Amino acid sequence: MGRLYIETVQNSGGEGGGEGRVRKIFKCKWCKVEFASYYDILSKDFQGRFGRAYLFRNVVNISLGPSEERLLVSGWHTVCDIYCTSCQQILGWKYVSIF
Repeated sequence: MGRLYIETVQNSGGEGGGEGRVRKIFKCKWCKVEFASYYDILSKDFQGRFGRAYLFRNVVNISLGPSEERLLVSGWHTVCDIYCTSCQQILGWKYVSIF
């Protein structure tokens, strides 16, 4: 087994800068590895199996599961689950194609 490579999320927007700036970062609930910046949210208008879901422009420190067809609120989609690279807990899903 190789070494685990973990990337650090960079804030890509917002106001201010420097030391006083607050980092708005999404982290894995279980192991606290960073996976997305608040400024990479494209939409907050999604509903997941367990509540509110977000659509991100960019994420890091994830691995993808196999593609499968699922019936979501907006219809049938081909999606794959997204897992944390550190602890392998499921974080959400990625759209592969839309019917």
